[in-house]
Amino acid sequence: MSESRQKTEGWECLEEEGAGPFITRRLFRHADGTLWEWLSRKHRKALIAREIGLAEAVGQLLIRCLWMPGELNWWIGSLFAFGSLLFAAASVLLLAPELANALALSSTQVNAIYFAGSLPFTTAAYLQLYQAANAGPLPDEPDRSGKRHRLLGWKPRKAGWLSCALQFVGTILFNFNTFDALWPGLSWFQTDLLVWVPNFAGSVLFLASGYLAYIEICHHYWGWRSENLSWWIVVINLLGCVGFMVSACFAISLPGPSVEWRETVAVAFTLQGAICFFLGAVLMLPETVREETQAQQPAVESADSITLMR
Repeated sequence: MSESRQKTEGWECLEEEGAGPFITRRLFRHADGTLWEWLSRKHRKALIAREIGLAEAVGQLLIRCLWMPGELNWWIGSLFAFGSLLFAAASVLLLAPELANALALSSTQVNAIYFAGSLPFTTAAYLQLYQAANAGPLPDEPDRSGKRHRLLGWKPRKAGWLSCALQFVGTILFNFNTFDALWPGLSWFQTDLLVWVPNFAGSVLFLASGYLAYIEICHHYWGWRSENLSWWIVVINLLGCVGFMVSACFAISLPGPSVEWRETVAVAFTLQGAICFFLGAVLMLPETVREETQAQQPAVESADSITLMR
């Protein structure tokens, strides 16, 4: 057994599972024979131990979790949902110019809605990165963090932290992309340099982030776990990342007159991505719900999201 699996305070790692270099599931055994299953996403987000299905989340828990300001995950989901709504609204206005005209909104004002939407995206992405950076140690790891709070952290070998870090940088690039789009009179080259390049780079980072979140929940490069709410969240978000990536590919500016159909396709996929991000963000709210029975369970289970198996 490797050094990383050696016992610490009675815990021993029996099994490890994950895609590539990323370990996203571990099975621990305590000296008293108790077995604990550690799951990366639940650990870094401090989620409840039991799995929630999509039907239960939408049918029973969604209304209950619309107001939980005491939960960091609620703020993350709410901010992502708000930013997605603004992106979707701006996309609809570009696809339906008669609606924008009826509201007396210029193209610059519509672009300002995109920029406004990028700000809660960045805020939510940072909160998610902060959360991942300050996740506690595993049961067989010594706690060296003390009471210090890391602003960013550095855990590139952990799929969850790396996913959050890439997404955070991607949102910053979208801040530049949407702000630069407000500048009037840009040439095609300036538009590509200031608007399209950060858009494309941010979309690549979003796509990488979405896939890392996917393998974090699947523990493999590919997996189907439709009974798991968290799986639906990361799959829907990954589809949103794909939408943003396709949009960026069509959004490049070229010399000569603009190609209307290409611009329409770019905006349409931005809308598709925004809708997916909104749905994924809304589903993050019931994922946060803590059942009343969880309050009576051991603190290590609540804090580290480790499922007792005995």
